[in-house]
Amino acid sequence: MNGFDIRNIKNILGIDPFYLKCAFGLIVSFFLTLISIPKIIRVSYRKRLMAVPGKRSSHLKKTPNLGGIAIFYGITVAASIAAYELFSMYIFLFAAIIILFFIGLMDDILVVAPDKKFYAQVIGTAMIAVGSNVRIDNFFGILGIEAVPYWFSLIFTIFVFVFLINAFNLIDGIDGLASGIAIVASLAFMFTFWRLGETNYPMIVFALTIIGSLLAFLQFNFAKQHKIFMGDTGSMIIGFLLSFMAVKFLNLFSLEYTYDHPTYYLPAAPAVIVAILIIPIIDTLCVSVIRIYRGHSPFRADKNHLHHRYLNLGLTHMQVSAILTIENGIVILVAYFFRHIDVHFLLLIVLSLGLIISFLPLLFNRRRQMQKNKITEN
Repeated sequence: MNGFDIRNIKNILGIDPFYLKCAFGLIVSFFLTLISIPKIIRVSYRKRLMAVPGKRSSHLKKTPNLGGIAIFYGITVAASIAAYELFSMYIFLFAAIIILFFIGLMDDILVVAPDKKFYAQVIGTAMIAVGSNVRIDNFFGILGIEAVPYWFSLIFTIFVFVFLINAFNLIDGIDGLASGIAIVASLAFMFTFWRLGETNYPMIVFALTIIGSLLAFLQFNFAKQHKIFMGDTGSMIIGFLLSFMAVKFLNLFSLEYTYDHPTYYLPAAPAVIVAILIIPIIDTLCVSVIRIYRGHSPFRADKNHLHHRYLNLGLTHMQVSAILTIENGIVILVAYFFRHIDVHFLLLIVLSLGLIISFLPLLFNRRRQMQKNKITEN
């Protein structure tokens, strides 16, 4: 007796299996996350597994912070069924996710030393870069550099993964921000993979599982009652998965970039990646520069993040998250429309827009302060 073959559905129902996988990935990840969060919240209250507000916290009361468990559950179950090709092509992908899941969970419950988190991130990334050969092997002519040696490719790939994982961890300071940015980035990757043909369909389904899970999580993240945070578990996993998609995005173009007659030519691909992830990238860079300038460690916690600057204007968490997510989307659109210009020019445009976004709340705050001073004088 022959086993069931999903490809037969096209002949039976006239529906392309790809669309069924997309629907399955989105819907199943959404509902698995949705139904698991209330149970996690109940256990968190019962066992007192809560995030306690600190000096740099934007929240005022203890809140469950194990939402990353539900995100992990929804994405991995849905993706392992709907996008199983990824886990067979990249055999170390699931193992790397598991490593980050457990180190993140330990940190959310027990608090793990930063160096141990760093080692886990490096090991997980190295498994992908070495074992699955997912790495940045071409600089697309940036500073005159194209193909790079294997050893340098590994080191740089690990650096990029670790940087982006921690960048997402850093922007996860208010409700909805990390999730909103991740959804917009996943949509951008999904659109690009869709344009590049059927061989990239598993990546589209994978992106949809991330979107579905985060949409379900957002309902509880913004809730006044039964609220939950994604914690380090969620932010590390999302940061890792988006890093994986970013490198796969570059790989598609770096392979064709070396051909004499590429089927799709995009020499500005690195600048497009920076645009897709501009908010976490520019926030981490600006915060690190400010801390170093003030003589502090770049890893020292403070309230110089973008979301803190907007909160100082009197905006709510939802308003700040919406503003930064929309700004991220605008930069993506700009990069898309100028994607065929020189990579250096596009990088300059994208980074300039990022700096403008970074300084906008400071300008608004200064203007508001000047208006207050005028009112006081009068």
